[in-house]
Amino acid sequence: MLSAVTGRVDRWKTALGRATAVPFIVRCGVLVTGLLAFGVAWPIELLSSPRFFLTVAAVALWPALAPKGRGGTAAALVVIAGWLADTTAFGSPVTLMRVLALSTLLYLAHTLTALAAVLPYDAIVNFDVPGLWIVRSLVVVLISAVVIILALGLTADLGGDAFELATLVGLGAAAIVTMVLARLTRRE
Repeated sequence: MLSAVTGRVDRWKTALGRATAVPFIVRCGVLVTGLLAFGVAWPIELLSSPRFFLTVAAVALWPALAPKGRGGTAAALVVIAGWLADTTAFGSPVTLMRVLALSTLLYLAHTLTALAAVLPYDAIVNFDVPGLWIVRSLVVVLISAVVIILALGLTADLGGDAFELATLVGLGAAAIVTMVLARLTRRE
């Protein structure tokens, strides 16, 4: 057991010695967007506690250190749990800007984690690669924000039972498409 731990520590030392700037900056971006998402989602009363903040920081650090694992999903779920706790248990209002900020930060953390997962820590990469990656991500975020604002404008006009039914049908369709795509990727 001890030899496995020392072997892992030696591999981490080797990796740190060979790491290059761009993959390191991408992983720092994963950490920063994760921490910002936690800051937007969780109640400030909890985040002001040092013990709780260190736990949150550890969860945000997980996808930055091991982007190929389940850390990104775990961090996103903890962020969502914090937002739910803040809006239900602590009574914070649900505002458009907060929802947009949270969705933007979660998407950026997700896409940067995906980039970090395919980018070896010792890769020599031009700064254009993550730069274009982030620009594309920001375009997606901008388009999504415009669509959300337009949809919210329509909900005021089209409210009622028909809109609720359409929302449930849309959520069901999204879940079915996700399951079909997941099943198709497992086949190949």
